[in-house]
Amino acid sequence: MSLVTRLTYALPHRFLSSLARSLAYSKHPKVSRWLIDTVTRKFGVDLEEAANADPRSYDSFNAFFTRSLKPGARSAHVDADSILMPADGRISQCGPIRNGEIFQAKGRSFTAGELLGSAVDAQPFADGVFATVYLSPRDYHRVHMPWTGTLTRTVHVPGRLFSVGPNAVRLVPRLFARNERLVCHFDTDFGPMVLVMVGALLVSGVETVWGGVEIPQYGHKITEKRYENGITLERFAEMARFNYGSTVIVLLPAGVATLDPSLHAESPVRLGQRLATLLRR
Repeated sequence: MSLVTRLTYALPHRFLSSLARSLAYSKHPKVSRWLIDTVTRKFGVDLEEAANADPRSYDSFNAFFTRSLKPGARSAHVDADSILMPADGRISQCGPIRNGEIFQAKGRSFTAGELLGSAVDAQPFADGVFATVYLSPRDYHRVHMPWTGTLTRTVHVPGRLFSVGPNAVRLVPRLFARNERLVCHFDTDFGPMVLVMVGALLVSGVETVWGGVEIPQYGHKITEKRYENGITLERFAEMARFNYGSTVIVLLPAGVATLDPSLHAESPVRLGQRLATLLRR
């Protein structure tokens, strides 16, 4: 295990992430410009796609980081039976969920029950499919709906805040089932669908379109919110955003869809492309 990864076990994760949040929301021009310039240069951010292409016009790093795109910069796949990619980024892993096990990296996996914080909630996905999408600092950081769904519950699962970069994914056991995360449960016309917003080291927070800021506050126990009347979000509609690079995981139940055969670990992906093809409703 690398020295950097070893250090992440000992680092005060929440303190560092709270500090990063303070910097990200700072409206001091020197702070925000330095952060924006550094990330733009280091990660090659393409501002031509942004609704606002002037990096100097953002009043904070977070405003820049969660920037919207120009109309038409992304579009939903034309095939109406296509379940959509929820975000820009790259595939960390994708494939079948085998007897409730989700593959993380060579020699490493975790269970759907661990990820969702409930063995009961995991049962519909025991032999389904999953896709883990990593958003790097250069990417568009809003997450959109793969399919039309009605929100029924969110579950805030407390945990650590390890990095979710490639090295950590290879080296940290059960990484995505250990990090702080927000599990979003949807009912669809094909059955249940789950999107998991996974926090990470130096992530300032997770926000949803229905509830605003969800993380932080960082949790110490599993917290559930129920939406008795439901909140319906259409296919391709924005659902949430990260305030720094992280990971979103999509779970689909067995017999519902087949993943697009072009997808594999390390595949670069764009919001709206085909994630999977629906088999039934």
